[in-house]
Amino acid sequence: MKIVVDLDLCQGHAVCAAEAPEVFTVPRRGKVEILDTDPAPESRAAVMDAARYCPTRALSIIDGDDN
Repeated sequence: MKIVVDLDLCQGHAVCAAEAPEVFTVPRRGKVEILDTDPAPESRAAVMDAARYCPTRALSIIDGDDN
């Protein structure tokens, strides 16, 4: 799984950080930062929710070999 962020779309709502705080952070008045570029398989559902619920659709997930 690869996480792709479009920083031009990100408005810092921090929904991603609420869904997957071990993977994303949003500094005060900032834009999303990825804390873990290779999240554990057990984080997959939270990362998918973070992308799904992002108000500006700034996050994308690219599936790949998770082995």
